[in-house]
Order: sequence, then C-alpha cells, then structure tokens
Amino acid sequence: MSRDSLFFHADFRRLWAADTASQFGMFVGATAVPLLAAATLAASPFEMGLLTTAETLGFLLIGLPAGVWVDRWPRRPVMLTADLVRAGLVLSIPVAGWTGVLTMAHLLVVVLLTGLATVFFDVAYQAYLPALVGRARLLEGNAKLQAVQSTAQIAGPSAAGALVQLIGAAGTVFGTGLGYLTSALCLGRIRARPSAEPGPERTGSERLRPQIAEGLRFVFADRPLRAIVACTATANLFGAAAQAVEVLFLTRTAGLSPAAVGGLLAAGGVGGVLAAVCSGAIIRRVGQARSIWLLPLLVWPGNLLVPLAGPGWRTALAGFGLAAAGFGVILYNVAQVSYRQAITPDRLLGRMNASVRFVVWGAMPLGGLLGGVLGESLGLTGALWIAMTGQLAGALWVVCSPLRRMRDLPATAEGVRASA
Repeated sequence: MSRDSLFFHADFRRLWAADTASQFGMFVGATAVPLLAAATLAASPFEMGLLTTAETLGFLLIGLPAGVWVDRWPRRPVMLTADLVRAGLVLSIPVAGWTGVLTMAHLLVVVLLTGLATVFFDVAYQAYLPALVGRARLLEGNAKLQAVQSTAQIAGPSAAGALVQLIGAAGTVFGTGLGYLTSALCLGRIRARPSAEPGPERTGSERLRPQIAEGLRFVFADRPLRAIVACTATANLFGAAAQAVEVLFLTRTAGLSPAAVGGLLAAGGVGGVLAAVCSGAIIRRVGQARSIWLLPLLVWPGNLLVPLAGPGWRTALAGFGLAAAGFGVILYNVAQVSYRQAITPDRLLGRMNASVRFVVWGAMPLGGLLGGVLGESLGLTGALWIAMTGQLAGALWVVCSPLRRMRDLPATAEGVRASA
C-alpha cells in the first residue's frame, strides 16, 4: 500500500472512525424507528409519511442559511455540536419507551429536531473534507467514506431487525444515540492545524440573503451540476415516498418478520460496499462524467424488483434488486460529490453544499408526504410501484444533459461550462 494512501493520514482516520460510528448508529435507528412506529405505536401509512417528512424537513427549513453559517464558523466544532445534540435527542426515545410514555408526537418531534442538527453536520462535513485531505485525494476520501456508509447499510438494518425481536424497538434505538456519542469523541481527537479549516473573509456589512444567493448562483450556473441536482432531487423525492411505505409493505403485505425486513433493507449495502471498494477503478475506466449518467441507467432498475418481495425466493429477488441499485447509487455519489467538491472555491463550499442539499434533501419531506398519501389512496403495493419507477426516471436528467457528450469532467467549473 502506498504511503500516499489516506490510510496513513491520522486525522482522516479519526474522521473515518467518527463517520463509521455515526453511520452504524444512524442505520440502526433508520430501521428501528419505523419498526417502532409501525409495531409499537400502530402508525398509519400517513403517519409513516409524516415520520419520513420530519426526518428531512430541516433541509427545507434551514438548509440555505446553514450553508452561510458553516462558511462563517470552524467546521469541526459544528460537527461536534451536531453529534452531541443528536445523541441527546435520540436517547430520549428509549427513555420514554422504558417509562411507558412514548407517543407518536414525541417520535415526530425527536426526528424533526435530529434532522435539523443533521443539516449542520452534513453541510459542515462535506465542506471539511477537501481542507482535511486536499482536493487531489477527494476521490479516494469519498470512496472510503462511502464504503463505511455501505457497510453500515448492511450491518445496521440487519442488527436492528434482530435486536428489535430480542430487546424491542425502543431499546434498539439506544444504539443510535451511542453512535452519535462515539462520533463526537472521534471528531474531538482530530489534531489538524487551523489551516485545515479555512476561515472565510468577514466584514461587518455581511448579510445573509446575498450570500445565500451567491451559493445558489454558483450551483445553477453550471449545466452539468444543474442536471446532477435535478437527478438527485427526483430520485430522493420518490425514494422518500418509497421509504414511507416500504416497512409497512414488507411487514403487512409481504408478510416478512422484523429480522427479514432488516436483512432485506441491508441488501442495498452489499452492492454499495462493492461499489465503494472498486469505485476509483471503475470511475477512471468508465470516465467521471460517463459514470454519473451511464451507471445509474444500467443498475437503478433493480429497485423495480422490490414490490415483488414476499416469503421465500421473492425476498432474495428483491434483495438482488436492492443490491444492484445500491451499487449504482454509490458510484453515482462518489463521482458527483467529488466533482462538486473539486470545482468549488473553499469560501463557497458550505454554501454550495447547502444549496445542493436544500434542493435534493428538501425534496425528501415532500416525498414522504407523497408516499403517505399514495399509500392511503392506492394501497401499499401501488404506492411502492410508483415510487420505485419515479426513482429510475430521475436518471433521465443526467442522460439528457451535456454530461452524455463527455467522458471526464474538467477540473474547474469554467472548464465544464466551456465543454458543455
């Protein structure tokens, strides 16, 4: 292994460890909380849609100003604070469950407030990585972090499904809180010099609105980036609609046990791990621009197998589809996130990430409501078919963009605009 590898970068290893703890805790909670709502609190499809909406509503409420604030503040303390806030909120769920006072309203409030803290963490996190490892190693850094996410996507839901059966859903959520606390501990051990967190230029006359507008202009002036944002937003809109009804469909319509549901939802991580491990080689071979549109077109259709899930071999068929789709999602994310980070000046990284996330994550609460409404009106199976088809349709934005005429992306936004 080359000494240039990020394996030998001590502060990146600490960030990597923090991300590992956070991701594992998050994916345990992402399965345990819906199971808690569905099984313990007898949530309706519309209430499950509200839960999905609450999870990402923060990106619509504070997504844009959060980018400005992150560009003004040191980014590591922002992440530390967000982790501690999320830990305190999430740990209130098992406490309420153990004392017999847990309600759907409590669950919705915790998920909403945790989502607000996640806005700050995610914007700061993507803005921090280029300064920590350097832009030349962004592809390697993002690939390693995506490998963690994909591994957590396998182990988290599987562990959550088994733990829910053993100790109950409320107790299982306790693991999410521990994950956030461990993440904060690892972030606190990062010893990067202050130059690793470049401070923005400040003047007394700075106003919020012009700085938000600058970030939005940067994102939407770039045609390939505009197509990437539209693709991701469409996929997230329908992905959230699928999430709103998926657990109910798998437990009530497909008749799967909580452990089987956890195992099936983990299948997407299998493809994700494989993609993250070999993403650098695949993207270099296929081309970064071509990877963004071609690979989703080839493997995202795997999601269409999920509505066919049922006992026996149909569970395996749906799991294969999720694994194929997960493979494509991770390759797409590594390619497009690395591109976004590479072309953006340091002083705009927070605002660029916030502007992108305002759109692509802001679509998710709307998708959660859409899934709840579709589930109530069309039934769980019909709602899931529409949601999975909509996710695949999102790829058309990048297929019909200037990216289709390019193999690789220039190193700057100006170069991309010239080639487009």
